[in-house]
Amino acid sequence: MAVPGDDVDALSDHSTIDYESDHEWVFHDMAAAVKSGDVVALDTAIDNFGGLIDEPLENNDSALHLACLYGHLPCVELLLERGANIEIKDTDDALPLHDACDGAGYLDIVEFLLSRASSPECAKRMIETMDRAGNTPLHCAASGEHVNVIRFLLSSGASPSIKNFSMETPGDLAEINSDARRILEAAVANSRIS
Repeated sequence: MAVPGDDVDALSDHSTIDYESDHEWVFHDMAAAVKSGDVVALDTAIDNFGGLIDEPLENNDSALHLACLYGHLPCVELLLERGANIEIKDTDDALPLHDACDGAGYLDIVEFLLSRASSPECAKRMIETMDRAGNTPLHCAASGEHVNVIRFLLSSGASPSIKNFSMETPGDLAEINSDARRILEAAVANSRIS
C-alpha cells in the first residue's frame, strides 16, 4: 500500500527515467495523476493506456486503491465511471474500501464506494472482506480512530465483533478510552442483546 505524502511530481521529465516499456510511462503518469488528484491527467492516462485501469501501478496498488488512499473522490468517481473494478484486491488482499477507511478515513469515499456497489450482496461482501491480516474495513477505520467512518460502517452492517487473524476485534485496535473504542464496545454489547 502506498503512503500518502510520498513525493508527487505529476509533470516530471520522462527523459531522466529509464523505463523498460512504453506502458511504464503511462503507469507513472496514472499513479502521479491519482496521487495528486488531477482528474484531467488521469483521464488522459486512462485513454493512453487503452483503458486498462485495474493494472497495479505503485506498490501493487491499482489506481482505484491509490485514489481511495489519497482521498481524491473525483478520481474515484472517474475510475469507476471508466470501469474500474470496485472489488479489486491488492497484493495484501485489501479492497479500495480498506484504503478509504485506513489512513485519513475518507468518509465521502467510503459512502460513495458502498453506494456504487452493484447490489446489496456486493456491498455486504465489500464490508466483510478481510485483507491478508484478516482486517475488515472496520478494523482499518478503528485502528485510525475514524469515528465517522466507524459509525457509517456499523450502520451499513459491519460486524463489530469479527476478529482478524490475530484474534483482535475492531475495538481492540482502537485506543483505550477513545471515542472509537466506546462506539465499537457499545456496538458489540448491542449485538449481543439483539
